Amino acid sequence: MYTKTLLVMIACLLFSHNTQAGTGKKKNLLFIITDQQQSKALGIAGNTVVKTPNLDKLAKQGVYFKNAYTPSAVCTPARSSILTGHSVENTGMSHNNKAYFHKEEGLMLMPTFDEILTDAGYHAEYYGKWHTQTSHAQIYKNPKLTAKDGRSVFQHKGQSFVYLDYLDENVPIRALKKGELYDNTMTKRPYRSDPLDKYHNDKRGETLGEGPLRVQPDSHGELMMDENYSFTAFQALETIEAIERLKDKQFSITVSFHLPHSPILPTAPYYNMYPADEMVAPESIADDMNNSPYRAKNNRLNLTQYTDPEQLKYMISNYYGLITEVDVWVGKILDTLEEQGLAENTLVIFTSDHGEMLGAHGMREKNVFYEESAHIPLLMRFPDGMKPQTQVDGYVSLVDLFATILDYMDVKEHPSDGKSLRGLIENTDPEQGKYVVTEWNWAGDTEPNYMVIKDGWKLMIPYSKSSKVINAMYNLNEDPFEMNNLIGNNPKRKNYQAQAEQLRGYLLEWLMKNKSKHVKGVSERELI
Repeated sequence: MYTKTLLVMIACLLFSHNTQAGTGKKKNLLFIITDQQQSKALGIAGNTVVKTPNLDKLAKQGVYFKNAYTPSAVCTPARSSILTGHSVENTGMSHNNKAYFHKEEGLMLMPTFDEILTDAGYHAEYYGKWHTQTSHAQIYKNPKLTAKDGRSVFQHKGQSFVYLDYLDENVPIRALKKGELYDNTMTKRPYRSDPLDKYHNDKRGETLGEGPLRVQPDSHGELMMDENYSFTAFQALETIEAIERLKDKQFSITVSFHLPHSPILPTAPYYNMYPADEMVAPESIADDMNNSPYRAKNNRLNLTQYTDPEQLKYMISNYYGLITEVDVWVGKILDTLEEQGLAENTLVIFTSDHGEMLGAHGMREKNVFYEESAHIPLLMRFPDGMKPQTQVDGYVSLVDLFATILDYMDVKEHPSDGKSLRGLIENTDPEQGKYVVTEWNWAGDTEPNYMVIKDGWKLMIPYSKSSKVINAMYNLNEDPFEMNNLIGNNPKRKNYQAQAEQLRGYLLEWLMKNKSKHVKGVSERELI
């Protein structure tokens, strides 16, 4: 009797296991990351101009993190920290020039979350911008890993080479029409320039691959191409195909959209979707920056067109158009999860590696600790483990995503500098989320190396006692546009010494936790 009962129990357990496996109820990961998207460039963040209905819906179906910050407001440092869960100092990936096949001792020696998931049986694929050490990309099983000329998708501009193969098959290169230039930095196809473009109305003319030497941030205008062949569309379609192909596997899929990073060249209908003449320049565009450590940063003193509200409105219009395009395709990707019956058991994360100044303080690009550059969007949805309509107000860093992913995927915890965000999401850890630190130290102490923010107070300082860089502290509660540095050269700076010291204390706590070599320098720095 006992033997018969035992056999029945075993059979029931096996049936239950096989039934669960047959329905495909395995925990999957879909990681979506844009490049250079501000935290406030979302409807859910209170932006009443840019339209992001799909991302807003995603946030409401899961968790919206109100105060998420990049580990570093630069591509390679940020992405390396996101993938490994370690500080920039500990990965050694302090600058974009250390990405790909850069050979230097001690760079990014720790595993990425996808390497750990692969060891746990996941099938991992990655589409879009890589921008970190190529050695960590060996686990990806994309059907197409090289362009037609043999270049890897995980080398510098590798995904662009595959995209250009795609364009060559579908969008023939044509001659320029009056008022057009070639997008020599990305698509090699024509665009019609806006007045903000560095070579707008250029009289010298150009041919493909020739003409004025430009960098991506110089390009502003309308890309003269069908929307269905844009870079965002291409990367999204690769992702959709991967989801459909891997529906019966346990997967980790990343789509790393290049946009809204420059070149700021949307196609129709996203070009002028937000009429340029209706755009409003940032409040801080005319900031004199006389008491700022970033007065000359990002070639600000020479690129004066970004202090001109009439020219800047074109950039804002096109930037928002690119974000809405991403939103449209994210919606299609999420619809694919639903159609394949995968939405319930797939953790979806949406974020960006860093922000974009977009004319704030008369600056373009990133590389600084101002909110437009360092504060980024973060949304999560996991119906199997997260309550909808959850808003997290605590401060979080994207360094924490590594531990969060392993936690929700039920994969054994791995050493990292971050902490799973489950405690904040479920409101079970009152100590988590009190403050956050962002770092960058590629240029030594010639600019601020650390930013720490708590309760709306932000401190920016270099890591040495001897640095001549201006210290900065802002009260975002009263000065959300960071135009009033309370220390630095402020005659009343001594009134804020206690607040600055408190923030330094939290920064030192973080540095000691991460075994930083800069504890002594930061502790000896004169703040006032």
